Amino acid sequence: MIVYDLTCANGHAFEGWFASGAEFDRQNAARLVSCPVCDGSEIERLPSAKVRVAKARPAAPTPPVATRTDAIAGIPPELLAKLREAVRSAEDVGERFPEEARKIHYDEAPPRSIRGQASREEADALTEEGIDFSQLPPILTHDTH
Repeated sequence: MIVYDLTCANGHAFEGWFASGAEFDRQNAARLVSCPVCDGSEIERLPSAKVRVAKARPAAPTPPVATRTDAIAGIPPELLAKLREAVRSAEDVGERFPEEARKIHYDEAPPRSIRGQASREEADALTEEGIDFSQLPPILTHDTH
């Protein structure tokens, strides 16, 4: 198993574990390696620290390791779980997001937590109208289990 330090085009650093260097190259060329923060698939290897290899010894028990997504986000797993639950409990209005956000903003619909999709143009129009919203990072919207 090889551990590589990786970075995406947006500068997010994370690590990936691969069976071999060739396997990393294969997965990266096929765009199967993605950033756990922004979901970008333009991934590069970072220079790694020099590693010293010693004679094999019996393996000592190791404590459980947080998932790569949890570790890279720098968020305690309990907090990340609560944030994901808050996102999942919001009403998913899908492609109607801009319409529903406007209705809530202009008091034509009751205030509530919603989530959905908007094109870049729709998001820009909402911003110009003074409607507050946030783009959710993939770390909160993708199920890691």
